[in-house]
Amino acid sequence: MTEFKTVIADPKNKITHQKILPEEKSNALVGKFVGEEIDGIFLDLPGYRLKITGGSDKSGVPMRGDIEGSQRRRLLMKDSVGFNPLRDGQRKRKLIRGRSLSSDISQVNLKVVEYGPKTIEELLKPEVA
Repeated sequence: MTEFKTVIADPKNKITHQKILPEEKSNALVGKFVGEEIDGIFLDLPGYRLKITGGSDKSGVPMRGDIEGSQRRRLLMKDSVGFNPLRDGQRKRKLIRGRSLSSDISQVNLKVVEYGPKTIEELLKPEVA
């Protein structure tokens, strides 16, 4: 399938951590939705609960939580995810991806909801060889 680049936001410390999931671990996330909570064991974070807050596909198209499925769609948007208008009343048709994680997704954004016994820095520190 594919490997996901995960961006884990820690709201308590206001830090983000990046981790690349190998193919066998990223297969467990395929089929999950934006807004769904997952167990941290998928990301080698035992005791943690994480919430999927968004992501983007291989060409940078952002995911949106209120669109069903994993297809790309062109939506007419005002002020929303993927579009920030420059003047009042401006609307634009933008390409958006649905809320379901699929093999086309390259980046997944996560937020820590419950903390485990160890800190994220201890669990995600790189191996020194």
